[in-house]
Amino acid sequence: MLTRLEVDGFKNLVDFEVEFGPFTCIAGENGVGKSNVFDAIEFLSLLSSNPLMEAAHGVRSAGDRGSGDPLDLFWRGETGERRVMRFAAEMIIPPEVHDDFGREARASITFVRYEVEIGYDRPRGRDKSGGLVLIREALEPIRIKQAHKHIRFPHAKAKFRDTVVFGRRAAAFISTQDRDGEAVIEIHQDGGSRGRPKPASAARAPATVVSTITGADNPTILATRREMQSWRRLALEPTSLRTTDRYSDPQRLTASGRHLPAALHRVATRQCEGVSENAAAAESYARVAARLGALSGVGAQQVRVDENDTQELFTLMVTERNGIELPAQALSEGTLRFLALAVLESDPDERGLICMEEPENGIHPANMKEMVDLLRDLAVDPDFAVDDDNPPRQVIVNTHSPALVQYVQQDELLRAASRLHSAESGTPARVLELTPFVDTWRADQSSVSAITQLDLLPYLTVPVGAPISLDDYQLEPKLA
Repeated sequence: MLTRLEVDGFKNLVDFEVEFGPFTCIAGENGVGKSNVFDAIEFLSLLSSNPLMEAAHGVRSAGDRGSGDPLDLFWRGETGERRVMRFAAEMIIPPEVHDDFGREARASITFVRYEVEIGYDRPRGRDKSGGLVLIREALEPIRIKQAHKHIRFPHAKAKFRDTVVFGRRAAAFISTQDRDGEAVIEIHQDGGSRGRPKPASAARAPATVVSTITGADNPTILATRREMQSWRRLALEPTSLRTTDRYSDPQRLTASGRHLPAALHRVATRQCEGVSENAAAAESYARVAARLGALSGVGAQQVRVDENDTQELFTLMVTERNGIELPAQALSEGTLRFLALAVLESDPDERGLICMEEPENGIHPANMKEMVDLLRDLAVDPDFAVDDDNPPRQVIVNTHSPALVQYVQQDELLRAASRLHSAESGTPARVLELTPFVDTWRADQSSVSAITQLDLLPYLTVPVGAPISLDDYQLEPKLA
């Protein structure tokens, strides 16, 4: 769970910091840089699995995938010879993970702060070498006694915090030292002082240290890597959502929505202690159908996965209230996206951070409350212990839709806007600023002024000059 993100020098994120709760909605106009927050999270996730350059090529708007210019990731307000971007992420990591060889690893502590600093060297020399370089990397524990100062969203201490934040550690897991003018990254043993640190030159590192940890010998670093790998950006596409699945296909929903039938089949056939397979499947299908049936105008009564043993295909089927059963391909784009989120919500194995842009796309305004309720229910409930009924999921969405903003709670909302920031070139440049609502948990320590309802008038009122409004209608009978 990502509780705090700090970014400096990445796109239009300069001296940027934000705290996240289980569910966060970022609302703002087009073009202010809301998506850059997701880009920063995605970049950190990619860095946990890929070399620096491959991670850069995987980020949106860094050019075509696999051939983009990594310089596009840096804030253009800098004019120096070497560009630098810095990231810091405070996160709750899973206590137990498995390494790439299937061995179990248990983290020393489950609350950590990860920092990474990356620079850009322009290509030079005959071989034209250059590109991204690792400048600094660190992974430090956040002491349990200090956890309440770092996890500031409302939560139950005994039921939630004490069950996800525990362990003991004082020393760093990764640190960067300066030796004779060269940055050297050291990996420290999880056992405290046992064993000598493993040094490596930062300048010659093609990837972060976290991305290279694949074994159980460094369990806390590995758990941090697994947490960052679980951060993903959903971009549900109708074509992917409408695709049937082979029996041999993966059974986890992809970022684009592929394998929806297979994912629901896995959830429905998941063994539950003390419950028969048929009863567990019926309960899973009923839960998804209830979510879908709550949508106005959809008329869904039942949901199931058809198993075609002859062709070895899974097909998601929906029964309408008139008794007609149709394949999910017949649903509208918005309803398909809603269905995919409902499947994710019913999947206890779906964990980690989910970022989603404009979830209101394709959803009728009459169904916006159901969409917000589903997004909120996708996230972990911080008033209860984490278990299969309350998996450790986190949801962050961005939007510019008044219809969606009006159903978001004040302490879940951040307003995105741009502000002028002094640049090295002398010409002020616009950077992103996220502002919390007044009198909410983020506002008391925010470095910027909190917003009020007056700041959200474009989301709460009918625009001036709108050709259709309630003012045009006589809602009460005239007196005689």
